Amino acid sequence: MRLPRRFLGLHTAAVRRASFVPACSTTDANSLELLQDFVSRASRLFVISGAGLSTESGIPDYRSEGVGLYARTDRRPMQHAEFVRSAKSRQRYWARNFVGWPQFSSHQPNAAHQALQQWEQRGKLHWLVTQNVDALHSKAGQKRLTELHGCTHRVMCLGCGAISAREELQTRFVALNPDWRAQMGGVAPDGDVFIEDEQVLNFRVPSCENCGGILKPEVTFFGDSVNKATVQFVHDRLRESDAVLVVGSSLQVYSGYRFLLAAGDRKMSVAIVNIGSTRADHLAELKVRGRCGEVLSVIQPL
Repeated sequence: MRLPRRFLGLHTAAVRRASFVPACSTTDANSLELLQDFVSRASRLFVISGAGLSTESGIPDYRSEGVGLYARTDRRPMQHAEFVRSAKSRQRYWARNFVGWPQFSSHQPNAAHQALQQWEQRGKLHWLVTQNVDALHSKAGQKRLTELHGCTHRVMCLGCGAISAREELQTRFVALNPDWRAQMGGVAPDGDVFIEDEQVLNFRVPSCENCGGILKPEVTFFGDSVNKATVQFVHDRLRESDAVLVVGSSLQVYSGYRFLLAAGDRKMSVAIVNIGSTRADHLAELKVRGRCGEVLSVIQPL
C-alpha cells in the first residue's frame, strides 16, 4: 500500500528538542509502505512499547548509544534488594526522586503515544503493553493498556499493600522537609536525578499512613520480577491478537522479550520500529529503523 506523497518526507524538528533521542536518519519510504501494509493486514494488533517511545518526550532511556543513562554516566538504577534492605538507600532514592518529580511528572505524550491511542479508538489496536513507568500512555488516553513494570505515578506500601498517588507523597515530602534544598544534576529514566550523597543526609522520608510500613514506587525495580498474574494477563491478550508490533524497545529485558518468544512459538507476524538493534530482530518479518513518533504518526489504522 502506497503512502500519500506528503508523508514521504518526514519532519525532524519536533524530536530535535529531545536530547535523549539517538542519532537516526529519516526512515525510507519503502519501509513506511511495508509497515503500513503490516498494520493494515492486522485486525487485532498487540503492541509492546519501550523507552525509545518516551525519549521523544524528553525522558532518557538506559541503553541508547551515546545518549542513554549507561552511556552518559556510571550510575546504575536502584536494585530492589538494596531498596528493601537499606534505609539509607531509600533515603537517597526518595531525596533524588523528590527533586526530580516536578520535571518528570510534567512530561507529555508525543506523536507516537497519540498515534497508538488513535489506533485503539479506531479498533486496530487490541492491547498495548508498555515497559515504561512514565504514565505517558495513560496521559494520551490509552485504555487497553498494561503497564508491565508499574508506574511512578503510584506509590505502594510494602507492609499493607496500600496504593496512593505519587503527587500526594510529594506534598508529604514538602511538609517534612520545608527547608531542605539540593542542587539537581542529570536526569535518570525513572524520574531520579543525580545529587551528591551528602545533600541527602537530612532528608526525611515518610512512612505509610495506614501501617507505618515502607513506601516504594509501584514499579518493578531491577532485580525484582513482574507479578505472575500480570504476566499471565498479558499472555492472554497476546493469544487474542493476530500480529505483534514492537515500538521503541531493544527488548534486552526478559520481562518484555518473553512475549516475543511466545509470539514466535505461535508463528505470529512481528514487526519492529526502533532506532537500534533489538533482541528480537531475528523473529521479525519487518524491521523499520526510525524515530517512533515520526514513523507511527504517518501510519493509518486502516
